[in-house]
Amino acid sequence: MAINSNCALIAVVGGKGGVGKSVFAANLTAAITAELRTPVLLIDCDTKSVGDQNIITGLKPLKTLRELATSTASLNSTPIQQIVTQHPAGFSYLGAVRGPEEILSVNPDNLAKLIEFFSRSFKFIIVDCGNELGPMQNTILADATAIAIIATPEILVVQQTQRMINELMTQSIPREMFQLILNKVGPNGLQPAMIAQHLNLSPMAIIPSDEATTMSSISQSKPFVVANPKSPISSAYFDFVRKLSGGTLQRLKSMQKPKPSLAPSTTPTAGANSAEVAKGMDPWIVTKLRVHSELIRTIDLKKILAEANEGESKEKELRLKTQRDISGIVDKEAPDLSREDRQKLTKEVLEEALGLGPLEDMLADASISEIMVNGANRIFIEKAGKVQLSGIKFTSNDHLRRIIERIVTPLGRQINNATPYVDARLKDGSRVNAVIEPLSIDGPALTIRKFKKGGINPEKYLDYGSANKNMLEFMRISVEYGYNVVISGGTGSGKTSLLNMISSWIPAHERVITVEDAAELQLMQEHVVRLETRPPSMEGTNAVTIRDLIKNALRMRPDRIVVGETRDGAALDMLQAMNTGHDGSMTTTHANSPRECLARLETLVMMSGLDLPMRAIREQIAGAVDLIIQIVRMSDGTRKIISITEVVGMQGDVVTLAEIFRYKETGYDKNRKIIGQFQATGTVPSFVQEIKDKGGNIPMEIFSNDAKVVTANAAANAAKSARPGASGAPATATPAATTTTTPPKKAG
Repeated sequence: MAINSNCALIAVVGGKGGVGKSVFAANLTAAITAELRTPVLLIDCDTKSVGDQNIITGLKPLKTLRELATSTASLNSTPIQQIVTQHPAGFSYLGAVRGPEEILSVNPDNLAKLIEFFSRSFKFIIVDCGNELGPMQNTILADATAIAIIATPEILVVQQTQRMINELMTQSIPREMFQLILNKVGPNGLQPAMIAQHLNLSPMAIIPSDEATTMSSISQSKPFVVANPKSPISSAYFDFVRKLSGGTLQRLKSMQKPKPSLAPSTTPTAGANSAEVAKGMDPWIVTKLRVHSELIRTIDLKKILAEANEGESKEKELRLKTQRDISGIVDKEAPDLSREDRQKLTKEVLEEALGLGPLEDMLADASISEIMVNGANRIFIEKAGKVQLSGIKFTSNDHLRRIIERIVTPLGRQINNATPYVDARLKDGSRVNAVIEPLSIDGPALTIRKFKKGGINPEKYLDYGSANKNMLEFMRISVEYGYNVVISGGTGSGKTSLLNMISSWIPAHERVITVEDAAELQLMQEHVVRLETRPPSMEGTNAVTIRDLIKNALRMRPDRIVVGETRDGAALDMLQAMNTGHDGSMTTTHANSPRECLARLETLVMMSGLDLPMRAIREQIAGAVDLIIQIVRMSDGTRKIISITEVVGMQGDVVTLAEIFRYKETGYDKNRKIIGQFQATGTVPSFVQEIKDKGGNIPMEIFSNDAKVVTANAAANAAKSARPGASGAPATATPAATTTTTPPKKAG
C-alpha cells in the first residue's frame, strides 16, 4: 500500500547496536520540525531495543504501534490527536510498546495500512527501524523515500554496516536511497574518507562526538537540537535537514513514482541500444540482456554455478552475492527505473543467471501441475487439470537451450545433436523431458511435470474425489499384507502420485528398493534404497537400464521392489521378481483399462528378447500380479481411480480378472464437471482368507454398497498416511451381511 505522495518516509537503520540510531531518529525528527515548521511523526519500530524511544523522548504513548496494528477498529473516524502523542518540541510520536516487558510483533500488512493512514496527516514520517531487518522493517523499507544508515568510525561497525548495505541491496533498493550518516566522529576513529571508500558510499552527514550533550539530552528527555540548537552536534543535524529538503528528497521521491512498463512501444531505458529497439526488440529485453552481459563480464558465472551445487547454504550465499552484483549493475545500466521495475529486472536477471529463467515463477506456483514449452515463444501450463497458454516467453531458442542444459548438466546427462532428447529431474523431484533440434523442428521442447510438495496423501484423494474410503481401506490392507500391484493409466493420469501414496502403507521395517529412469518416488520409510538409470556416455557406452537395475536389486536383499514405470523388456524381470518371493512389489504402466494392462504387459515381456510362448507369458503375469489399479484423467481434468481389479488366475489360455471396485459416471453438472459414484461390485477378492490366515481381517462391508461408511477403525486407517509399524496389523471388523461373490483362487 503506497504512502501519500506528499509525505516523505525516512527509515533509520543501524548496522550494529550502539551507533546512536535511536537518538539520531529522535533528533532528526525534532530538527525537521524546527527547521521546516511542518507536521512530523516519529515511529518506534525497533524490535530489538524495544521501548528505547519512550525513554529518549520522555513520553508515555497514548496509543502504541503494537495496539494499533492488532486493533480491528477503524482509525479513519478517530482524530489524529487521540492516536499519537505530542512532544513539547512540536512533533508527534507513536511508541512501539508501553514498556520493555512487551514484545513488538506486528503483521506487515497491518503495518503498511497504518503507515498509509499516517501519511495523509504528516509531511514527514521518521521510523526507527533498528539494526535487524525483519518483515516489519522490510515493509517500511518498501515505501521509504530515503534510508538513513547510521555508522560510527569503528572497524567492526563499518563491517556490519557493509552487511546492512548488502542486505538492503538484495532487496533491489537503489543505492541513491542510502544516506550514510557518520555519527560520533572524533579524532581517534577511522577517517570519513576511508569509510566512504570502503562502503562505496559518501557520507551525507558527519556528526561530531559529543557524549556530554547527548547524555544530558536523554536525561532531560529533550532533544539536543532543541535544548542546544547552536552546538556543533545540532548544527550537523540542521545541515542534514537542509540537504534533504534542498532537492534530495524530491529527487528520491521521483524514483518511487511508477513509470510505464517497458514494452516495445515505450522509450528505451538506459542501457537499451536504440538500434536494437528500432529493429523491434522489446526494450525491456534489450536492457535485461545488457545487464546480463555485464554480469557475465564482471563475474565467473560458470564457477558460481559449479559452487552452488556444493550445498544449500553455499547456494544461498552465492545467490545473495550475485543479487548484490546485479543490483550494482542495474544502478549503472538503468538508473532511471522505478523501484518496482528495478526489483523486477534484478529478479529476472538473477533467475537467468542462476535459476531457470522464466520458468522460476511457474515452478513456484503450487497451482501449476505441468509446464510445456513449445519453443521460446509458447509456454503452456496445466492448472486444475486444464491446459492454457501462459503468455510467458523466453528471449530466444538459444536462451531456452541454455536453460535445458542447466537442468541436465548437474545430473551428469547431456543433450546435443548426438543425443537430442533427455529425461531428467529438478532438485524438487519434478520430472523433466527435453527434445532439441533437429528432432524438435520448431525449437527446443521442454516438458516439466511438477512434483507436488508433501505428495498426495489419502485424505487428499478423498478431498479430490479420486477414490472413496472403502477403496482406500482395501488398497491399504492389500499393500500392508504384501500383494503385488500394477497401477495402470494414461499419460498424466497420476500413476506416479498414486504409487507414491500407496507406498506410504509399506510397513516401516521392510527393505524397499526403488528403480526409476528419473527419480521421482519419495518414499518416507527409513529402509529405502533409490536407484536411477544412467544414459550412455558420448561414446555410446556405460548405459545402465531399468533391466540392469532390477537384476541388481534382486542381489540387494529387498523385501519389495518398486519400479517407477515398466515400459520395455524390464517387464519380464519385474514379473520374475514378483514371482520369486518379493511380495508387495509395485510398478506402473501405460494402459487404458485392466484388460489392456494385461495386453501391455504381454507386449513388454516380448520386448525382452526371449522367445517365450504366449501361455508362459500369461502364466507369469497371472502368477505375479495380484491387483491392477486403473487411474484415469477425466475430461474435466480430475483424476479418478475408476477400477480396482484382482488378477484371479488362468482359465484355459485367458487371464481371468475380477473387478472389485469401479467408478460409474452418471452425467455432468452445470460447470461441466463429471458426476458419478464409486461402487463396490460385490466381488470379494480371493485372498481374504489368506489375510485371515496371517492373523488379520478385512472388513467385509467395504465390498458392499449397502454400507454408507466403513467401520470407525477402518475409516481411520484408510485416511491416515502414516505407515504401520513392524507389528502393525489392519483393523478388524465384523463381516456385514451382504450378497457377495468370491472368485476362484489362482491356480498354483
